[in-house]
Amino acid sequence: MAAEKTIAALDIGSSKMCCFIAVTENNGRLRVTGMSHQASVGVKNGAIVDMEAAYNSIMSAVHSAEQIAGMTITDVVVSLAGARPESHLSMKDMSIGGGAVRDQDVKRLLHEARTQGQSRDHEMIHAIPVGFMVDDTASIKDPRGMHGEKLAVKMHHVNVRNTIVRNIAHSVNRCHLGVKDLVAGAYAAGLSCLTEEERDLGTLLIDFGGGTTSFAVFYEGALLHTDSVPVGGIHVTNDIARGLSTPLDEAEKLKCRHGSAMPTTDDDREILEVPHLGESHDVPNTIPRSYLVSIIAPRIEETLELVRDRLEASGVAGYAGPQVAITGGACQLPGLAELAARILNRQVRVAKPIGITGLAEATSGPAFSCAAGLLSYAVDNRGDARHIEKSKTRDSGGVLDRIGHWVKETFL
Repeated sequence: MAAEKTIAALDIGSSKMCCFIAVTENNGRLRVTGMSHQASVGVKNGAIVDMEAAYNSIMSAVHSAEQIAGMTITDVVVSLAGARPESHLSMKDMSIGGGAVRDQDVKRLLHEARTQGQSRDHEMIHAIPVGFMVDDTASIKDPRGMHGEKLAVKMHHVNVRNTIVRNIAHSVNRCHLGVKDLVAGAYAAGLSCLTEEERDLGTLLIDFGGGTTSFAVFYEGALLHTDSVPVGGIHVTNDIARGLSTPLDEAEKLKCRHGSAMPTTDDDREILEVPHLGESHDVPNTIPRSYLVSIIAPRIEETLELVRDRLEASGVAGYAGPQVAITGGACQLPGLAELAARILNRQVRVAKPIGITGLAEATSGPAFSCAAGLLSYAVDNRGDARHIEKSKTRDSGGVLDRIGHWVKETFL
């Protein structure tokens, strides 16, 4: 029987730092043994803006998770929740002279395709083979053994600015941890809360975070595109605080307890008490719930419209299919799914982590999809061509799982 393997994930968000520690069981499933989430300080719109504060937040989350798990971790898989990733597709081909495609041909082609996506001021965090072509035959998953004159691969590159990566790595390294891998936040969330069929048929995944809203398009099992907009739940809270002249913590309570992205017929009849800013002993102000909703709804509409416009500009909107899965802590706002369905003109469901055991009820919801997905990626990087040094992983039967299996075989 295979020995259990310990892995750790660190989700660096604008509103919370989350650390999951898990073990891989003999049946291939992940079991979480330690988890912690702390208020995030020093991070804005997915990027670190205060190194000391971010270090303290990371250290606190990791230390608490280690205590619960009863072990010390040495490295973590880390999320890049915002950072405005550069996502693009490229084609690379080579001549094979009419013979059969060999392992070394695939190895050389993937290496060259990966290399052409590199940039001086950006670091490549993903290089994912989307499909192969032999002569005029496209959408090939495994070209080995096929005969032809030309072999080509379509590669999806995701790059992030070097300075963002260095700041994250430095903060994690200060906690005496190594960065085992960096993963785009929406990609990780999709790995944890989408089914294999959803990823195969085409789905848009939107991760509503605190400082950013990230999205990813999956098609034929692969990540086809990812992007983010610098707007999230924190901006809604700020709008409420400014609009009602109330402290931020009170604005957050109002949003969570009474907020909605869509108006209802009862909003005018429900009266809310709103504490004044800087006057803790004064008589609170009173407003109808409809006024609170009138502050929240425009910001949510703006966010969804930004996602829609970025998706349409990407050129891959047609691959996203009719299904949208929304996740992340901010997606739990009442009415958000209905508003998203109207603006995006697609079916919308709220998604949360699946296929992982050991999660407490408080940490099994949409707010923890990214952290759970980081664990999934650590076990199976699904054929990411950057990982020629990775060990072989279990083939679960999915299209990208099979690609990942033979890509790793080819490189090892």
